[in-house]
Amino acid sequence: MRTDTDAWDIQTSVGSTALAVAAGRALARHPVSGTPIDPYAELFCRAAGGQWSDLVQRKESDHALSSEDFGRSFANFQAARTTFFDSFFSRTGGAGVRQIVLLASGLDCRAYRLPWPTGTRIYELDQPLVQQFKQETLDAHNAAPGAIRHPISVDLRQDWSTVLQESGFDPAEPSAWLVEGLLFFLKSSAQDLLLETINSLAAPGSHIAVEQRDTYPDVEFALRRAQAEDSAGPGGSPLADFLALIYNEPRSEAATWLRGRGWSAERTALLDYMNTSGFELPVFGSLGWDTLRYTNMVTADKQ
Repeated sequence: MRTDTDAWDIQTSVGSTALAVAAGRALARHPVSGTPIDPYAELFCRAAGGQWSDLVQRKESDHALSSEDFGRSFANFQAARTTFFDSFFSRTGGAGVRQIVLLASGLDCRAYRLPWPTGTRIYELDQPLVQQFKQETLDAHNAAPGAIRHPISVDLRQDWSTVLQESGFDPAEPSAWLVEGLLFFLKSSAQDLLLETINSLAAPGSHIAVEQRDTYPDVEFALRRAQAEDSAGPGGSPLADFLALIYNEPRSEAATWLRGRGWSAERTALLDYMNTSGFELPVFGSLGWDTLRYTNMVTADKQ
């Protein structure tokens, strides 16, 4: 049961979803080149051990992420989502933005695997124990970031804006923000507060990218949870865990919210992006399809 003050490490509650995402990224490949989407993701899964290590070594055949239905569509989803947001940062870097903020950064390794213009500062915000696991794993492999990286241990339901500025973020300079895999873990009121805080810190010329998941109708949400639980293997079901952790409640639509505050915003359905970019689509009507059809990507520029 979620609470307003719950906390987690990398193996529990919301933190465990970061490992599921890392496993998906580790299994994902670029649709054209066939190269790994995120070569660092496997390091985290191996460090976590157990089912996560077995998954990336292809030893775990009963886990939901090994399945042809959900597992394959989840890896393709991670490939598409990751590529979409990577392209966003390529554009913002080209536009001269040198301040990057990753909210609920989890095991995101864009600071390490993307090319960054000289002088780029990347602020990664997440729970303390998640940050600790990430740093220890990267240090164990002598990983070096390609930008000036500032990991910040903070709960995003608290006053994170003060800590961000104390870490060197300058609200007078343009910035680029990523809100990936976060909003649905927040209550609608907390989502609005988060967006208000971003808006107050983002100077003109700033950019934002948001993963927006539409609210399930109540009956369908209950059905999806039951299906996910029924299809779980011995290792459990990442989808069932995810559905148990999110707040499936009416909330502001990010593009509309941002437009109302002077941003120019575009919304892209994830399935449309996957289709036009060469990513394999899940089978219509499958668990994978029904999960992804509610997912949209929002990008916006502040005038």
